[in-house]
This record gives sequence, C-alpha cells and structure tokens, in this order.
Amino acid sequence: MNYQIKRASLDDLNETAELFNLYRIFYRQESDLEKGKTFLKERFLKDESIVFLALADGKAVGFVQLYKLFHYTKLEMQWLLSDLFVHQDYRGKGLSVALIDQSKEWCAETGACGLMLETEKTNDIGNTLYPRCGFEYDGLHNYYHWWSKK
Repeated sequence: MNYQIKRASLDDLNETAELFNLYRIFYRQESDLEKGKTFLKERFLKDESIVFLALADGKAVGFVQLYKLFHYTKLEMQWLLSDLFVHQDYRGKGLSVALIDQSKEWCAETGACGLMLETEKTNDIGNTLYPRCGFEYDGLHNYYHWWSKK
C-alpha cells in the first residue's frame, strides 16, 4: 500500500477532526465533531501540538498528535504521544508504526530526549504495538488524574 506521512496544518482541519472524532468514539466518548474541530483548531492556532497525518488512497486515514513536555530527570524536552489512531479500514498495514516512526524523527529534529505515552490496560492492540516499536513499559510509577470541577 502506498501512503504518505505529512505534518498537518489548519488546512487539514476537517480531515483531522473527522479522524479525531472516530478516535474519541474508540475511547467510548460521544461523537462531537464540531467540539473536536474547535479543540484541534485551537491547538493549531496556538501551536500547542504537532499532528502528523497518514494519507492513503488520496485521503487522511490516520494521525498522531504530540504535545511538548519537559523531563525532570533528563532536564530535556520530550514529546507526549497523546493520540494515535488509524481508521479501521486501514489497520494492519503498518500505518501506526509509520506514524510512530515519524514521531521519533520529530524528536530527533527538535532535540527531544524521547517520547512518552500512556494507554488503557484494555487496549490490547496498543499494548502489543508500543513494545514492538521500542517503547519500554514503566511499571514503577502510578498514574493519577486530578480533574478541575468547572
């Protein structure tokens, strides 16, 4: 299969938002294309995240979204691989690996020390994919959330 990976821009907002909506549905969120589009538009306009799109058959079929972080022990910038999604019709064709590889290249281009990610324990595909792509499981840390009551 022929595919291309490109950095997304505001010009790609509609295609990116459609994939982002499917990604959120995958994680059991209600469909809300317009709210997702607004969210992504803000990230693009404020330069708060980097999105790479996988293109195949003339359309966007997958994406990865990265956010800048700073690592406290390495004292260097790193990237949070926050979102990774490939449309179900294009899974199993190496696009997730290609998007991860592009993220690793972005680390090199930006002088980052690496990538960090988290996924649900129930995400069998991701929990198989990430170690295969060179990620190491960190069983030493607990992961907590605190949510503001807006």
